[in-house]
Amino acid sequence: MILWFRNDLRTHDNPALQYFLTHRSESDSGSIQGKAIFFVCEKQWLKHDWSAIKIDLIKRHLKLLAFELKQLNIQLDIVELDDFAQQGKYLTELVSSNGNCELVANQELEVNEQARDQLLLNNGIKLTLFESDVIVPKGKVLNQSGEMYKVFTPFKRAWLKYVRDYGFDYFHKLINSDVSLTASQDKLDLDSKTKPKAEDKTADDATDQTANQILMSKSWPLANIIEHQVIPDFIQDKLPYYDADRDFPGIKATSGLSPYLAIGAISPRYLLRLILNHYPDILMAPDLPLFTWVNELIWRDFYRHLIFHNPRLCKHQSFNLKYQGAVWPHNDVYFKAWCNGQTGYPIVDAAMRQLNQTGWMHNRLRMIVASFLTKHLLIDWRCGEKYFMQTLIDGDLAANNGGWQWAASTGCDAQPYFRIFNPILQSKRFDPNGDFIRKYVPELVEVPTKEIHFPHGYIEKQNLDMYWPAIVDHKEAREAALSFYK
Repeated sequence: MILWFRNDLRTHDNPALQYFLTHRSESDSGSIQGKAIFFVCEKQWLKHDWSAIKIDLIKRHLKLLAFELKQLNIQLDIVELDDFAQQGKYLTELVSSNGNCELVANQELEVNEQARDQLLLNNGIKLTLFESDVIVPKGKVLNQSGEMYKVFTPFKRAWLKYVRDYGFDYFHKLINSDVSLTASQDKLDLDSKTKPKAEDKTADDATDQTANQILMSKSWPLANIIEHQVIPDFIQDKLPYYDADRDFPGIKATSGLSPYLAIGAISPRYLLRLILNHYPDILMAPDLPLFTWVNELIWRDFYRHLIFHNPRLCKHQSFNLKYQGAVWPHNDVYFKAWCNGQTGYPIVDAAMRQLNQTGWMHNRLRMIVASFLTKHLLIDWRCGEKYFMQTLIDGDLAANNGGWQWAASTGCDAQPYFRIFNPILQSKRFDPNGDFIRKYVPELVEVPTKEIHFPHGYIEKQNLDMYWPAIVDHKEAREAALSFYK
């Protein structure tokens, strides 16, 4: 039997690993009882627009995974290949050379990954698959017509009913959780040789950003540290105030767990189990502020269920088909200004600079910049979706696609097309003192707070040459967007 790790880089709550440990052959009685494999396929990953910082986070977790598997007497082979086609060929030969043994893995959601697995099955490979990426199994939350919900709130109600009635699967830790802490993070880190994808930037700029992203990856601890330090601190100190503080980018109020969920280093079921251990009745009180973070886990399930039922979303199609043929009036100058944080709207520019410098962006800011790109600049949401995937450490197809289509009003349960964020008002509301703006737009560090959210009048009065003018006027852009969508 061979265990194939994919988007599930963990030894806890891993159903494929659990099955492997229970069923591995008694003939595997040597010093290493059983073999596991992981493919590093950077060309394939870059084709899917994975960022350098996400790839580096994956590589850093591979040594941790190998270390933990060794405690279970399993050897992890890390094999470098180009793409899925080479994976299929390699696995076919590997299975054949091991007596046509069983291949065990956890399912992947995306279309190309599904096609790869189906081809293996068609070729006679005994591939046994499990589900490990959601809390409620996909296909189990349906409306009365037996279809996927098109609105989040009724999905949430049905999701909660399912969990209350049936619970959810969860596999406890297989090894002492302190064991992996005996290896220092430095020793477990892998060197990265990730190459940039330099489509809309100069090669030098792309190389610099890639190098910076890989450097920033080191600021994200490995998942074993997160489990022992970050998660307990979040549950105890931040969760009670999450509902009130989560929308303010200047406050470190979010969990920061999305990168680990994105690569499967932490399980969503594990997180829900921890919350229930502290607040056993939380699922009975969805209207309480304390439930707000659990709501984010349900949103994550919602978008993954949505792609399961609508795989065409993996192919850059609008969920709402009436927008599929929309001809977006793309302006490359505007798009580059947005990418580089040079729109003249400080909250937008600060958010994009945070993304470019750190590989991460606060969720409220993701909504603001996505609304600005699609409705102020009338640039196709797919351009923003792609740029985010190429830059974010937590790039996840389902969540990223769902978020962008929500902002662009083309998605499932999306914002209505006539709701257009005013970036100045958003800035005043969620960065009232301008602390976040000053951190990422240092040109404005001396601008008074009452002027910082849209400082052009102040700059003109002071005769300063320090910040570019706004590339579009909010009122005019809003009218243009309403006309376009109508």
